[in-house]
Amino acid sequence: MSTSATPRERLLDAAGELFYRDGVNIGVDALCKAAGVSKKSMYQLFRSKDELIAESLASRGPAYQTTLQPGAEDERSPRERILTVFERQDEMVVEGNYLGCPLVSTAVELKNPEHPGSVVARHFKQQLTDFFHRELVKAGAEDPATLAVQLTMIFDGASARAVVRAQPLGGIGAATAAALMDAAGVRAEELALN
Repeated sequence: MSTSATPRERLLDAAGELFYRDGVNIGVDALCKAAGVSKKSMYQLFRSKDELIAESLASRGPAYQTTLQPGAEDERSPRERILTVFERQDEMVVEGNYLGCPLVSTAVELKNPEHPGSVVARHFKQQLTDFFHRELVKAGAEDPATLAVQLTMIFDGASARAVVRAQPLGGIGAATAAALMDAAGVRAEELALN
């Protein structure tokens, strides 16, 4: 954490790390200590711990998406772009310290769909589904909306499996996504040409 970071930035960074590692029920005292910020300052910057949970997720969401999704400059086929998400998930698990999708983890812990953190988590999970949907439309999938939800479920299931089994996925998410796309007629270009 940079010494030039503002107290707000330090709180968001500490919250993001601690919430992911230890869960959202970690105490305010531990958060403030990790950030080097007083409780009084925290409550001046954030109305509540709930707001801090939501804002820490919102601040980390874009970087998480960038890590998973290929950029606009990636000119591979829609199928390959979709499979990239699952391949990158595999890489994150292999790198170690993977504790699952931070969005799903937070929403599961909070259990309240109206909690500000759950709302933020849902927003970013929808963006992953929307990415899949856009790519499936480009690929000419017959029912891109349903297929996009199914791909999101594969991603979330692979994430949960990586945590529960505490071992690498070994490509199972990508293989399952590929099989689903094959069944839906979204095949690799080489296969489609034959």
